[in-house]
Amino acid sequence: MADAAYTPPAVWTWDKANGGRFANINRPISGATHDAELPRGEHPFQLHSMGTPNGQKVTIMFEELLAAGYPAEYDAWMIEIGKGDQFGSGFVGINPNSKIPALLDLSGERPIRVFESGAILLHLAEKFGTLIPTDPEGRAECLSWLMWQMSTAPLIGGGFGHFYAYAPEKFEYPIDRYTMETKRIIDVADRRLAETRFLAGDEYTIADIAAYGWLGVIARREAYGTAYEFLDFGSYTNVVRWADEIFARTPVKRGIKVNRLGDGLVRDRHQASDIDAVM
Repeated sequence: MADAAYTPPAVWTWDKANGGRFANINRPISGATHDAELPRGEHPFQLHSMGTPNGQKVTIMFEELLAAGYPAEYDAWMIEIGKGDQFGSGFVGINPNSKIPALLDLSGERPIRVFESGAILLHLAEKFGTLIPTDPEGRAECLSWLMWQMSTAPLIGGGFGHFYAYAPEKFEYPIDRYTMETKRIIDVADRRLAETRFLAGDEYTIADIAAYGWLGVIARREAYGTAYEFLDFGSYTNVVRWADEIFARTPVKRGIKVNRLGDGLVRDRHQASDIDAVM
């Protein structure tokens, strides 16, 4: 049955009451809403994030670097986006887009801010010379899949996830529209992974870490209630094989626990023992 007709006004105006579950934090302007300094730990990398699929990408990356012996010790501070922490002046100073994750790299002569999860993965991969191919063809393939993931995440999260799980009312058209697009995205990955072990080829790279943030949370049945069944995710056998292999990695198991609330999870991470305690 078709959804009720809606005629857009000549000029759209913001009505906070129409924001649904996230009405208290969504707004049509940018910038800080309040003064709030960010805490700073003793390590060279200061991550301000939350363990959403985008946030998990970066904590997985840090745990992979540490497991491989790189000097990548980090403090991971929780940004509670439901409470509007991302609109504090300190956070906006690192990320003017007010989205997690945001990184302050203090390892050099001058602090470097990096925002957007893909940019952070690339920054760390290039800094330590790992998890990204060095040959031109391999690098191009890796970056292509990294950018593919960054372009598809809003369709899965803000599109499918929002209308399927979070919108104040269920409407057939947007759920159908974004379910179709999400299944197409998964199919792209499935067809690629029928050809290769990992997205960029035979080696595990930042492209896999990025894609696992979103595909992994569905594979683990942690996304949007019954999304695994609704999307028939198990039928994408190559993606399931790939997700299982990545989840078997200890750094991945560690990284997905950080900046999350609940039993067996770690709100703030400042040392390896913080995660060891809940493993």
